[in-house]
Amino acid sequence: MADGYRMESDSMGEVKVPEGAMWGAQTQRALDNFRISDLRFPRDFIGALGMIKYLACQVNRDLGTLDSAMAAAISQAAMEVTEGQWDEQFPLDIFQTGSGTSTNMNANEVIAHRATEILGTGLGARKVHPNDHVNMSQSSNDVIPSCIHIAALVSLEKDLLPALNRLRAALDDKATVFKDVLKLGRTHLQDATPMTLGQEFSGYAAMVAHGIGRLGNVRWHLGELALGGTAVGTGINAPKEFARKVIERLNDLSGLEFREAENHFEAQGSRDAVVEASSALKTVAVSLIKIANDIRWLGSGPRGGLGEHRIPAVQPGSSIMPGKVNPVMAEALLQACAQVIGNDASITFAGASGNFELNVMMPLMANNILQSLQILTNSVTAFEEKCVRGLEADAERSRSSIERSLAMATSLVPRIGYDAAAKLAKEAFDTGKTIRQVAQEKGVLKAEELNVLLDPAKLIGDR
Repeated sequence: MADGYRMESDSMGEVKVPEGAMWGAQTQRALDNFRISDLRFPRDFIGALGMIKYLACQVNRDLGTLDSAMAAAISQAAMEVTEGQWDEQFPLDIFQTGSGTSTNMNANEVIAHRATEILGTGLGARKVHPNDHVNMSQSSNDVIPSCIHIAALVSLEKDLLPALNRLRAALDDKATVFKDVLKLGRTHLQDATPMTLGQEFSGYAAMVAHGIGRLGNVRWHLGELALGGTAVGTGINAPKEFARKVIERLNDLSGLEFREAENHFEAQGSRDAVVEASSALKTVAVSLIKIANDIRWLGSGPRGGLGEHRIPAVQPGSSIMPGKVNPVMAEALLQACAQVIGNDASITFAGASGNFELNVMMPLMANNILQSLQILTNSVTAFEEKCVRGLEADAERSRSSIERSLAMATSLVPRIGYDAAAKLAKEAFDTGKTIRQVAQEKGVLKAEELNVLLDPAKLIGDR
């Protein structure tokens, strides 16, 4: 070693590697080649990569293709990667070789070097080989897509779906609490016929429930793994039972349901399952944008806006206007959803970039789908906890808006006809009076009948 470096070698020759680094020559070449961004593979992806190496090692041992002592060392090293002990040893940029080979080799080299240490020799000894031993029965071309599916499904099941279920429950609770709060409906941003705030929130809860259902539908395709296809889908250099045995152990450890791909050529040549999952995330984001926007508009004011409910104050809203409070939790959710929509656009383009037997934009797809899952989980959780739970209705303000609404003329249509009701509405608008006042002055109906027809509580239906 000299000048803080050691020499490592691969099939292309020697390369200098920082003295304390656990990676080898191939990782170093990629680190030198791809200095593009500050984006790195997410923790969930590195965890999935370590898990595949851990399980592959055990299956190779059981199949008699890997020495038991070496397998024990590789298993320990791979589990340490899975648990996040060596995350700083994964420095590679997302923008790299499109197959993710550089990051697969990063894992192989780190695990090989750590296993070599465990066996009692130094980093440069290479007693455990990254390709021959750690990558045995595998290829980047089946490992990387499998990692994407594993990390995405784990994040979906254990993080996002629970967060969305909590939001749906919170919205359902508000629908019950607000069930008797009368308010104006609005269409085209204009006054419409009355409804209750509870009915409005029941719609929001149903939107989230539909989103949960859509995400549930992607489980089947994300559960299919390319593992076992190796280079191009033929399974060269992998025992026929290798993938099945790895996946059986993966299911036991994760508690989820994965299975070997029915057709390995599809599983490696396309990333349609990721495109489908991202599309479902985008649809959820679109729903959340509508909900968050409605909630912040309905809470606008406090005196010059709609002000039909009060949004919890969680922090000061202005550096110059004292006492101002903004709907910051809704705004944070809106920004996260915008990012999810942008991520989906990139994933869509990347998904269309499968050439023959391999997609060559997998690192980008891995980053975007996992980021979408993470930021949706965190922003939905924050929105539910710090905004939805604390919403309070202003029933008096909502009801007063109903009385002033020109849309109240709608309830008179069955008795006096559309045209006559439209004339009442026009005169009410021109004079600044209510529909009730103009109808009384014109004597179009008896006062008793008018009071019944204009009672907002009778206009909200039974839904």
